[in-house]
Amino acid sequence: MKKITPKVICAWIKQREDESNKGDYGRVLLIGGNERLGGAIIMAAQGAIYSGAGLVTVATHPVNRSALHARLPEAMCLDFNDTDYLMEVLPQFDTILIGPGLGVNETAEQLLELVCEYAHAEQRVVIDGDGITLYASQNFKKPDATLIFTPHRKEWERLTHMETENLDDMKNQDFATDFDAIVVLKDHRTRVYIGEDIWQNIYGTPAMATGGMGDTLAGMIAGLLGQLEKPKHAVLTAVFLHSYIGETLAKKKYVVLPTEVAEQIPYYLKKFSETDDNPY
Repeated sequence: MKKITPKVICAWIKQREDESNKGDYGRVLLIGGNERLGGAIIMAAQGAIYSGAGLVTVATHPVNRSALHARLPEAMCLDFNDTDYLMEVLPQFDTILIGPGLGVNETAEQLLELVCEYAHAEQRVVIDGDGITLYASQNFKKPDATLIFTPHRKEWERLTHMETENLDDMKNQDFATDFDAIVVLKDHRTRVYIGEDIWQNIYGTPAMATGGMGDTLAGMIAGLLGQLEKPKHAVLTAVFLHSYIGETLAKKKYVVLPTEVAEQIPYYLKKFSETDDNPY
């Protein structure tokens, strides 16, 4: 098993080129946030934007538009009920994240089916939260894109149809292979299953046990996928930064909020990108 360490991460986060623009840092589409759970997709969008994604579009229930723009004027917004338009623009994005606050109703099923059917091989698809529950409950087509699941333990049980106590690293890795996906299994020490490798996160704190942490992490993964060289690098960097920032903040705080983690991402990306002999 490999450890996700600061030294590993420093090798992947590079300073930005002088001659570059927003189009060079990823076009991300986030789908989620029904009329009750708008905060989830907003926190995911914050994670993506603060991770440096060049262009972020949120497809959500229209009731969330004002809150999204008040919080994140950098994000563009689409009505996720307009599936014809969504199908039209879907190919334009490098990365698609679906699931935070999506719900599990008929509209949510249609949206997941659309992504699974029309995502193409050059894209990356991250399925999180309600998206995982839906994917596990029905026979959806596997997207042609690079696929990433970000389940917590119960969601992983739904995907594998096995109880947690019957799952170990070898079985988890076998399932990830069967799904042809990268799996970020969120836990006290999150593990990431990528091909033949198993990576363990060494940071994290119970101060982060707050609703929305997983949404923020999913957004960070989506935001970094368009910037780092390989999907593996983006996933592992997001997992590391999410927990490392949270643990650092927890040295002075009893509770760390997802939005507080997101706000710190640009500062830590700067620190880790500056020199090869980075002290962090």
